[in-house]
Amino acid sequence: MNRYVLLSFDVEEFDMPLEYGFPITAEEQMELGKKGLDAIGSVLDDEAVQTTLFTTANFAQHFPSDIRRLAERHEIASHTFYHSSFRTEHLLQSREKLEEISGKKITGLRMPRMKKVAMTDVIQAGYGYDSSINPTWLPGRYNNLHLPRTVYMDQGMKRMPASVSPGLRIPLFWLSFKNLPYPVFRWLAMQTLKKDGYLCLYFHPWEFIDISKYGLPAYTRRPDGEVLLTRLRRLIADLKPHAQFTPIRNFLSTPDRRLQTPN
Repeated sequence: MNRYVLLSFDVEEFDMPLEYGFPITAEEQMELGKKGLDAIGSVLDDEAVQTTLFTTANFAQHFPSDIRRLAERHEIASHTFYHSSFRTEHLLQSREKLEEISGKKITGLRMPRMKKVAMTDVIQAGYGYDSSINPTWLPGRYNNLHLPRTVYMDQGMKRMPASVSPGLRIPLFWLSFKNLPYPVFRWLAMQTLKKDGYLCLYFHPWEFIDISKYGLPAYTRRPDGEVLLTRLRRLIADLKPHAQFTPIRNFLSTPDRRLQTPN
């Protein structure tokens, strides 16, 4: 099988309510992040599914045994040190702390909220690839329509964008999975998989628990919990006959993987 699904989760403290002025303590943020990780356990335990878990070092320090256990089957990658704050030195510090906790080499990075980061800093911190790009236009967040839609090289660094559809560049990420009718999302995903040979999807574990009381806009909140988890399981089942679920690191290490360079 020469098509791949690169399924990833941003494993983090649930700080999103703070963006909308809803108070939530650091302890509750961490508790809900862990509750979400437990909720997707059936997905992570599926022998046919290997994922990439972009994990904050802060989360990993709170739940080291869980991260060490998951590292046996899944790729652990860096989501920097904290989800709500960032300094350049966190790139190296998070990589080193995650290696210490997981017992595995950490090669991948995804910045929280797909924040821009200098590739020179990423290289200096010792990473092998960056997945902090959503090559689409998201009002109020970013406009990356000028960037390559598929995996490419940037100043010597491999960059793995989140998948968007060919042509219109409809993003195939967590918000569209929630808000598009499932048959539409599945069709777009299949078209992208056929065109590109791979599909890079990302979600957050906290989406798969009840987050109805945390003041989030409806488009970020619904559906959640078991309803959304059932939808994810359905997507995985629909994609399994067509592609292999593999970590991003494994996909990029394939010898014949050709990377484009931006104009």
